[in-house]
Amino acid sequence: MSAVIPIIDVAYEQPSGSSCDTRHAWARVPPEPQPAEREELKSRIRRLLKERDAVMVSHYYVHPDLQDLAEETGGIVSDSLEMARFGRDHPARTLVVSGVRFMGETAKILSPEKRVLMPDLDATCSLDLGCPIDEFSAFCDQHPDRTVVVYANTSAAVKARADWLVTSSCALQIVGALKEQGHKILWAPDRHLGGYIQRETGADMVFWNGSCIVHDEFKGFELEQLKKAHPGAKVLVHPESPADVVALADAVGSTSAILKAAREMDAREFIVATDNGMMHKLRTLNPGKVFIEAPTAGNSATCKSCAHCPWMAMNGLADLARVLETGANEVHVDATLIERARLPIDRMLAFTAALKNGQAAGALVPNIGAA
Repeated sequence: MSAVIPIIDVAYEQPSGSSCDTRHAWARVPPEPQPAEREELKSRIRRLLKERDAVMVSHYYVHPDLQDLAEETGGIVSDSLEMARFGRDHPARTLVVSGVRFMGETAKILSPEKRVLMPDLDATCSLDLGCPIDEFSAFCDQHPDRTVVVYANTSAAVKARADWLVTSSCALQIVGALKEQGHKILWAPDRHLGGYIQRETGADMVFWNGSCIVHDEFKGFELEQLKKAHPGAKVLVHPESPADVVALADAVGSTSAILKAAREMDAREFIVATDNGMMHKLRTLNPGKVFIEAPTAGNSATCKSCAHCPWMAMNGLADLARVLETGANEVHVDATLIERARLPIDRMLAFTAALKNGQAAGALVPNIGAA
């Protein structure tokens, strides 16, 4: 008899008047396999990856088993920017993306000739859900003089409406370079990340009203109390967090930047304000250091820190093995969308590659109009 997989309702914030409905947001919680089943699944996945000429691409927020398997088998665990690069450049004919839907779509956009599979196609993102293409397109039409910059956490259709795509690891540099070239920015969908970028760059920006259900829950007041209890701890914050949380940070950045700060900063303790899926990699790479989850709720709450994306949690070993065996859960993106959505992604990848090679950021921005 198969286990009953619970379904949970998920609330997320959305623009006022939006046609999106929080009652339609939900997540499946896969059961944790027993030790013997877990080892059998991992062994089967290793075999199937070789047989199917497949490689795993996993995000830092998914289950530790999926992170470890990716690295053990020649894949990658990374943020969404490196996931995009790796999947595009790897010779494998099949990409298995452990993350959320927009990550699988991005992989397919960059590698339309490859088969892209995901453990669960219903794994989504509140930023994606809260930015439906019809309403976003109308928002863009209201600001025709602005360059449209969208965060990676969006649908293929929204990306196709954009001039630039960014991730949290390159957004500051790209928006800063656009500002230098005189561009006014339309930003979507995460208002916290957008606000952080505006404060740092001084760019002229208008914002879509979206937020991440995980990072939006971090609390500045509670974080201050936790800092007092751990006076030697450094605070590492993802910029999708509210401004009062970001203001308390010793380092602000993407998941990769948080890992770098934890490795390089002179501290033994760290308070971390991002999805707690990051704790696995932080602790693995820094065995002599202590990592404490930043608070998402007050003293009276039943859970002091509950920072884990319900959709990232939908990725499990059993589903991963199943899709490798059957070819189920293949990601499809309309060919016309691929052609248009690839432009802002390629701009981002070319920009970040050029920065690595030492080119001046301002010279990397083409003379583009609004989308």
